[in-house]
Amino acid sequence: MAYWLFKSEPSTWSWDDQKKKGAKGEPWNGVRNYQANNNMKAMKKGDLGFFYHSVDEKRIVGIVRVIGEHRPDPTDEKGKFGLVVIEAVEDMPKPVTLDDVKKEPALHEMVLANNSRLSVQPVREEEWKLVCKMGGLKKAP
Repeated sequence: MAYWLFKSEPSTWSWDDQKKKGAKGEPWNGVRNYQANNNMKAMKKGDLGFFYHSVDEKRIVGIVRVIGEHRPDPTDEKGKFGLVVIEAVEDMPKPVTLDDVKKEPALHEMVLANNSRLSVQPVREEEWKLVCKMGGLKKAP
């Protein structure tokens, strides 16, 4: 299994919006960055990700699961980019902020700490476990 982080502006698509979609999930479309798109191409069904509210909040608020692998994004008129489908898994009991990540020495290499602008990014397993612990999850999913 691989781990990821999906960034969204809460005014555009929030964690509550994602949860309302239930088991059918929601296509993660609109990505127009080649590195983020390549990250989505690497995703497999069952991979987990952090759901991150960007802009004013800058915090991890939930966990999602990839339920549909990379496919063309119908919102991309040029046909260069794709999407994956994700479903909400659970809330992060204590949201983990970007500042929390940057202050934790064990996370100094995490992509979020070094390239917080990348909209879809990989998360290493040891980072996943630590962030889940910081967020108050008894056991990392």
